[in-house]
Amino acid sequence: MATDLETTDSLGGDTKSRFPSAYTILFVLIVLMAALTWFMPAGEYTQTMNEALGKNAPVPGTYQVVDSKPQGLIAVLMAPIAGFYDPSAYTANAIDVSLFVLVIGGFLGVVNATGAINRGIERAIVDLKGREKWMIPVMMALFALGGTTYGMAEETLAFYPLLIPVMIAAGYDAVTAVAIIMLGAGIGVLGSTINPFSTAIASNAAGIPFTQGMVLRFIILGLSWLAAVIFVMRYAERVRKDPQRSVVADRKASNEAHFLKDRDVTKAAGFTAKQKLILLVFAATFVVMIWGVSSQGWWMAEMSALFLGSTIVIGFIGWMGEKAMTTAFVEGARDLLGVALVIGLARGIVVIMDNGMITATILNYFEGKITGMSSIAYVNAMFGTEALLSFVVPSTSGLAVLSMPILAPLSDFAGVGRDLAVTAFQTAIGITNLIAPTYAVVVGGLAIGRVPYDKWLIFIWPLLLILVVLSCAALSIAALI
Repeated sequence: MATDLETTDSLGGDTKSRFPSAYTILFVLIVLMAALTWFMPAGEYTQTMNEALGKNAPVPGTYQVVDSKPQGLIAVLMAPIAGFYDPSAYTANAIDVSLFVLVIGGFLGVVNATGAINRGIERAIVDLKGREKWMIPVMMALFALGGTTYGMAEETLAFYPLLIPVMIAAGYDAVTAVAIIMLGAGIGVLGSTINPFSTAIASNAAGIPFTQGMVLRFIILGLSWLAAVIFVMRYAERVRKDPQRSVVADRKASNEAHFLKDRDVTKAAGFTAKQKLILLVFAATFVVMIWGVSSQGWWMAEMSALFLGSTIVIGFIGWMGEKAMTTAFVEGARDLLGVALVIGLARGIVVIMDNGMITATILNYFEGKITGMSSIAYVNAMFGTEALLSFVVPSTSGLAVLSMPILAPLSDFAGVGRDLAVTAFQTAIGITNLIAPTYAVVVGGLAIGRVPYDKWLIFIWPLLLILVVLSCAALSIAALI
């Protein structure tokens, strides 16, 4: 992939822009969290084994202040490093996600070197001429299906390099492609139905079956998906008619050079039998990945191994030769190195909070604020609390284990079903994780798409407002019934 080093950085930022890069934003957040550990009381909850969750969970009402552990300069400098491998009770390590991203980069580098992707994109654009916009609802539905059933998140990083060139070649922009994937899967997580990492864990932590509240979640899922699809399709059509209305219009030439290098989208070039077979293996790899994650319990290690194996198979089919294949793999991994690094940097924020023991203090603050509220006030306060907490604990399963054992029992006093508390939790974190700079999926996806974070905020804020109003209205109505 080509890179215009004079105007762009590896994370989609514009070096001529005054808005800081993702690296700077995340490092500033690390510094701010470290500063809080010097002023905010340290605390912890008593932990006990939750058999349903299979791990320790905090006990409501057991918060106590402990000796402070302020995080200094060394801790700040160590946080991004520890973010890759430091174990935590609430979030997974970043090293497995970062390694997966590098393997994906290598895999795509080898596939691109065969020329099969170029021919496939050219063929797809010609065949879909005049019908490109209908790709948007179909693909957003597929990604939403992954989000609502098994919490599709990190897995989406593999799809960005595939979809972005197609959408740009169709006359749209990189933001359209990023939105299809990020909003599609994100809406699915927001409206989780059987997602084991959100609905199931949160319900277990709340002491209820995950099937309770399913009807409301389906309603929220359907309405949110419809709102997101209309929003993205309207934006995409505006960009197609007038490229200057794109929020990344200043990067149009650079992105076309980066994502459409050596591709002629005005005609469909012929496929060789070898290229067709390579694309078949390429597509089958993604199908196997989805099958493994959804039914076999695969995670980053297994997915990385799958893409590594597919890389070798494709290299043999393309008869590239050992040196050409390894060179393409290394160059492809290098293209996504910045993405891998920023994932560890984002995880460093949680490391600082946990080591400084202020995570429980923040949770205890919100616990005190929402106690004793009326039903409608409670569900909306619960929504707001979980939304704010998810900025600092962006893991759905991690935040469920941390917050639900404490906040869900409070719903009993407000006359609200615990299933509604679970729904408030998952909708809140689903919305926040569309923009949270601490969330690896957000910073990773934007980095691959070369979409600056400030541009993403400009694009998405109207939809965020719609989703917040929709979710709060649904929760409030349910609280009254």
